[in-house]
Amino acid sequence: MREKALLQNYKTIYILFLFLLLSVSSYSQKKNKKANNTEIAKDSTASKKGKKYNDLIKDGTVKKGLFNIIEVKTDLYFEIQDSLFNREFLVVNKLSQVPFQVNDAGLNKGMNYENKIISFYKDAVAKKVWVKSYVPKVSSPKEDAITTSVANNFSESIIEFFDIETKNNDSTSVVIKVNKIFDGKQKSFNDVLSNIGFGGSVKSDLSYIEGAKSFPKNIVVKSQLTTSVSEGGPSLSVTLGVTSNIILLDKVPMKPRFSDNRIGYFTEKHWYFNDAQHAMMEKELITRWRLEPKKEDQEKYLRGELVEPLKPIVYYIDPSTPKQWRQYIIDGVHDWQIAFERAGFKNAIIAKEPTEADLDFDIDDVRYSVITYAASQKANAMGPSVVDPRSGEIIEADIIWWHNVMTSLHSWMRIQTGAIDPKARGNKFSDEHMGEAIRFVSSHEVGHTFGLKHNMGSSFAYDVESLRSKDFTEKMGGTAPSIMDYARYNYVAQPEDNVTAITPKIGEYDKYAIDWGYRWYPEEENETNKLNALISKHQNDPIYFYGEQQDGASTIDPRSQSEDLGNDAVKASEYGLKNLKRVVNNILEWTYEKDDTYYETGKLYIGTIGQWQLYNRHVLNNIGGVYLNAIVHGDNKQSYIPVAALTQNNATDYLIKNVLTIPEWLFFNPILDKTNPLKDSPVGPYEYTPYTLSRELQYSILYDLFSDERLMRMTENELYQRNGSKENIFTVNNLFKKVHQHVFAPTILNKSLSILERMTQKNYVDVLIVSTNKLFEKTDAKKIIDIQQTLAMPNLCNQLNESQMARNINQSSLKRVSEITSDKKGELNKVLQLLEMKKNTGNQSTKNHYLDLIQRIKKALTTTL
Repeated sequence: MREKALLQNYKTIYILFLFLLLSVSSYSQKKNKKANNTEIAKDSTASKKGKKYNDLIKDGTVKKGLFNIIEVKTDLYFEIQDSLFNREFLVVNKLSQVPFQVNDAGLNKGMNYENKIISFYKDAVAKKVWVKSYVPKVSSPKEDAITTSVANNFSESIIEFFDIETKNNDSTSVVIKVNKIFDGKQKSFNDVLSNIGFGGSVKSDLSYIEGAKSFPKNIVVKSQLTTSVSEGGPSLSVTLGVTSNIILLDKVPMKPRFSDNRIGYFTEKHWYFNDAQHAMMEKELITRWRLEPKKEDQEKYLRGELVEPLKPIVYYIDPSTPKQWRQYIIDGVHDWQIAFERAGFKNAIIAKEPTEADLDFDIDDVRYSVITYAASQKANAMGPSVVDPRSGEIIEADIIWWHNVMTSLHSWMRIQTGAIDPKARGNKFSDEHMGEAIRFVSSHEVGHTFGLKHNMGSSFAYDVESLRSKDFTEKMGGTAPSIMDYARYNYVAQPEDNVTAITPKIGEYDKYAIDWGYRWYPEEENETNKLNALISKHQNDPIYFYGEQQDGASTIDPRSQSEDLGNDAVKASEYGLKNLKRVVNNILEWTYEKDDTYYETGKLYIGTIGQWQLYNRHVLNNIGGVYLNAIVHGDNKQSYIPVAALTQNNATDYLIKNVLTIPEWLFFNPILDKTNPLKDSPVGPYEYTPYTLSRELQYSILYDLFSDERLMRMTENELYQRNGSKENIFTVNNLFKKVHQHVFAPTILNKSLSILERMTQKNYVDVLIVSTNKLFEKTDAKKIIDIQQTLAMPNLCNQLNESQMARNINQSSLKRVSEITSDKKGELNKVLQLLEMKKNTGNQSTKNHYLDLIQRIKKALTTTL
C-alpha cells in the first residue's frame, strides 16, 4: 500500500512537473510572441516614422508633382497622396518615336492611340492599390432611386493592382512600384501593339522605362517598347517610343453642350437616366475647349464687348518644323481669331514657338497642344484632340503634319489652278506660294481641333458662275463658306476671268459654327433656346448649310461631296475640263528639266487623269441622288428630296459625252511619246498604259452608275411621286434608254466599230453581267476599287474617319426580288436581240466582238435563271 501510495505521489509530482513545464513553455511562447509583436509594432512604427520610406528616397531621386515620382536605379515608384484616391484620371498614350517599319505603315510621332479613365483605390487590409476603369457615358441624378441601379449596371472594372511598398512619414500617402505598366509586362495602362494593329506582345527584356516627369496635374512616363514583326519573311525587331500621360480630371466636369445635327461638331455619346423617365434618353455632347470669360469680365461679355478668355487655347509649333514654314502655320491658326470674336472672345487662340521661358516644354506632354512635324513619306495632315469623355471638354490637341503633305498641295494647285495662275506651274513652287497653301491646311486642321467636323456641303452654297467673278470671290474670300469643306482650289474660274482669290479661307459658316459652339451662357440662362434660335435664324440660308461627310463609294446627297465646287456639278465640271485641257496641253513644257527624266511629267499626267475622274464622280452622284436635310418639328422642311429630273438627265448626258466617249485629248496625246502616266509604288514608279487605264476608269464609272443602291433609290423616287408628275422623275428606264442609245448607236447604223467603241460596249455589258451573275462578281469588283484608290486625289484628315458617322439608310435589302434585277436582265435581253440582228454587220473585228458579247450574255442569263 505504502509503495502504491508512493507511486501515486510520484505520478502526481510528475504530472505537476509536466504541468509546470508546459506552463513555463506556454509563458515562454507568449513572451516570445509578445516580443515578436513588439518587434513588429516597432517595425511598423519605424515604418510610420519613415525608416523604410526614408531609405527608399535616400537611395533614389524624387520628383515632386501630382504623384511624387521616386526613381531607384531602374525601378519607378509613384507616391500617391490619400486625397487622390477615388479621383478620376485620364490616361493618354502617344507614340513619341517610331522606326522605319512603323513610319512606312503610316504611324508617326505624336499620334494618340489609346485613352481611358481610371481611378486608384487604397485597400489597407490587403495592402494593395487597386486600379479600376469605366466608360463615363452614363449619368443619373444622385437623389434618384434609379441611381443605385445605374451604379450596379455600369460599374467599374479592375484593370490592375499594386502592392503597397511603404507609407510616407505622416502616413498621408502610399508608395507603389509601377514598372510593370510601363515596361511592357502588363497591358493595363498601355496596350500599344494592339491599338496600332501590330498584335503580339512586348519583349520585356528588350524594353525599358526611359524616364518620368511629374507636374501639378499630370504625370509623363516615357518608355522604349520592343516587339518583333514578321510578314512572310524573317522577324524584324521593332522598338517604339511610347509616352504615357496620367492627367488629373476636374472633380466637376465642364458643363456639356448638346449636339444638333444641323451643325457639324464631333461628339461624345451619353446616356441619361432618371426616375421621371418613361425611357432612357441618349444625347451627344459636342467636343470643345472650356472657353469662358474671366469673372470680372462676365458683365462686359454679356453686354456684347469682346473680352479675353480666362484660359486661351495655345498651340506650340514643333521645333523640328522647317523654319520657312513656321510663320505660315502660325498664321493659319491665328486666322481663326475672327471666328472666335463672333463668339465674343478676343485673343482666344495663340500659336507660338516654344522659347526658353517654356522650361518644361515637352512635345509629348498633354499640357501642350502641339502642331507636330513628322518626317515621313506620307502626304497628309490631321487634327485630332484629347477629350474628357465625361463632358466633351477638349483637354489638348495634336495636329500631325506630315512632311510630304506638300506633294498633295503641289498637285492640287498645279492641276486645279495652273491654267489661271502662272505661279502654280513649275516642278517646284516658290516658298511664298507653297507657304500660302500650308497656311490654308493649317487653318483646316486647327478647325478640327476646335471640334469642327468636315462640312462637305458648304461649297454647294455658291453659284458656279459666281466662282468666275473676281468681285464675288474677293468679297467671300475663297471657294466655299467653310474652310472645313474639301473645296480646294478654284478650278471653275477661266483665264479670262482674272480671278485671284482662289484659295479656301475661314468663311461665314465657320464663324457661325464657332459662335454656336463657344458662346458662353451663364448657368441661369436657357442655353438650349438661345442655340436653337441661332440655327433657326439661318436655317433657310444655304451659306449656313451643314452637309455631313459621306462614304465616297456610296454617296447619296450630291451636295456634300469631297473636292467639288458650286451648286451645279455638270457646269462646274465642264469649266474644270476646259482648264484641264489647258493643263494637259502644257504638261511637257511645265515639267521640263534639262537632262532630267520624265518622272515629273508622268506624275503630273496621271494627276490630270485623276482630276478628270473626280469630275466624273461629282456628276455621277447626282443620278439617283437624294438631298438629305436635317430637320426638326416646325421648320416645314422636307427630309428627303430627290435630285431634279432635269439635273439627273444633264448628268447622264455629261457622262455620255465625257466618259462613255473616251476623251482622246486626255488619253491619246503627244505626252505618250515621252512617258506613260506614272504612279509611285513601293517598288518604284508604276506605269499605266492609256488603253488599259481608260478602260478600267470607264468601267468603274459604269459599274457605279448601275449600282444596285443607285437604281433602287431611283425606283424609290419613282414610287413616291410627291407631286404626281412623271416629268419630274428620272427613272431607271430613262437611264437605260439614254445609255443604250449612245453605246449601241454605231451598231444600230451597221457601222464597223472602233477599238474604243468596242471597249465601251464590252464594259457596259460586263457591268450588267456582274450585277446579275454572282459567278462573275468575284473577279471584277476588287479591281474597280483598286483603280479608284490608285487615281484618287490626295485627301487630308483620313485618320478622322468621319464617313463612319454619316447617315445610314437601308435602300438595298432583298435586291434579288427588287425591280432592278428585272431591269438589268431586261436590258441584257434587249442588247442580245440587237446583237443577234447585227452580228453579221461591220468588219471582222466588229463581228468577232458581237459573237463574243452574244455568248457572254447568253451564259449570264442562263446562269441567273
